[in-house]
Amino acid sequence: MSVAEIECFAGISGDMLLGALIDAGVPAGLLQDAAASLGIGAHLQVRSVDRSGIRATKVDVLVEGHPAETAAAGHVHGEEHEHTHSHEHEQSHGHESEHKHEHVHGRKWPEIRALIAGAAIPEGAKAIAQRAFALLAEAEAKMHGIPAEQVHFHEVGAVDTITDIVCAAVGADSLGVTEWRCSAVNVGSGFVQCAHGRMPVPAPATAELLKGLPTYASGPAMELTTPTGAAMLRALNCRFEAETPLVASAIGYGAGSRDPKGFANVLRISIGTAPEPRAAQREFSGDRVVALECALDDATPQVLAHAMELAIQQGALDAMAAPVTMKKGRLGTLLTVLCRPEQESALTRLLFRETTTLGIRRREEERAILEREFVTVDTQFGKIRVKIASAAGEILNAMPEYEDCRRAAREHDVPLRAAMEAALAAWAETEKAKA
Repeated sequence: MSVAEIECFAGISGDMLLGALIDAGVPAGLLQDAAASLGIGAHLQVRSVDRSGIRATKVDVLVEGHPAETAAAGHVHGEEHEHTHSHEHEQSHGHESEHKHEHVHGRKWPEIRALIAGAAIPEGAKAIAQRAFALLAEAEAKMHGIPAEQVHFHEVGAVDTITDIVCAAVGADSLGVTEWRCSAVNVGSGFVQCAHGRMPVPAPATAELLKGLPTYASGPAMELTTPTGAAMLRALNCRFEAETPLVASAIGYGAGSRDPKGFANVLRISIGTAPEPRAAQREFSGDRVVALECALDDATPQVLAHAMELAIQQGALDAMAAPVTMKKGRLGTLLTVLCRPEQESALTRLLFRETTTLGIRRREEERAILEREFVTVDTQFGKIRVKIASAAGEILNAMPEYEDCRRAAREHDVPLRAAMEAALAAWAETEKAKA
């Protein structure tokens, strides 16, 4: 399988990720086109730099020939400047930073979502970018105690960071890799001066985004991992425990803005191949899913049924409800929705809107799945589709499609069971004829 591996020994930021992708072989023109498609006047400046003896690619976002962070009142890399509220610093801080953070008008999350949706970039890249900003919105919302839809992405919403995320998403999507891997993340150390006071590294939003991931602090006392970088690691669904070795065919280095003495401030990406995990034992194909779960004791069955129906309509892989006994002996319902990672944000909003829950648990899981296809058979009740499930060419299960059988049973006034049995018998005859 094809694999891309990110090594965050000097942390990760949006510009470092862009530089590493280009250095590893992603065409700079592809990312220039992505920046132009946003219609916000952004242009990428790509240059080669030295970081402690390592040649790396540095990417800056320009607007009318000037750094976008200056034009947008956003972050500046390693200079004395005014910051906004979201703590997006792109590696600009050391231990004794005394930068001002002022509140400025910015874009709300729905505005950024619409901007990405309207960009002329591949759908896969849109999904990555939308997920990254959704994660940022959720982290900021939790930090400030407000709904995600009301979050103003002040500095994070500036031209440079929108461009960083969208272009990184396009570059990552263009690789077409099966799996993204990542090392433990170096977050740095020291303090940053924010609007609400002096904060330890990692900044609050970064800490929230890295929750549950392996991190450590090493090197100079400065912020090494930014919210943008942490959000991209989440959006790419990186694995942090590789089961098989990577055989690299391309390696790229992306430079951070600062160049501390004796410390290679770069991000490395390796692209190559790796054998399937446990190939000898793996009989079935698989994928990764997100499970969203909440327990309810104050929702009617109709409300639950409606929420489950909407979840399926909006692309959930499955939705289920099970009776549970909650604290103080209260009877309740455990509602679980399975979805693909890129659907998590939308379905989380759906559950908050359509149910009475105040919190939703989420976890990523791997599942083994059978290959599936539909065949249509002729029966005395008309044409009925049969779903065939197989692995490595061996048919393991066959099930008549419920909706087809229900329609046939109603049209011919027969029991549903009779339509299902007729469909299976017709399919069995077809398979016998093939043999």
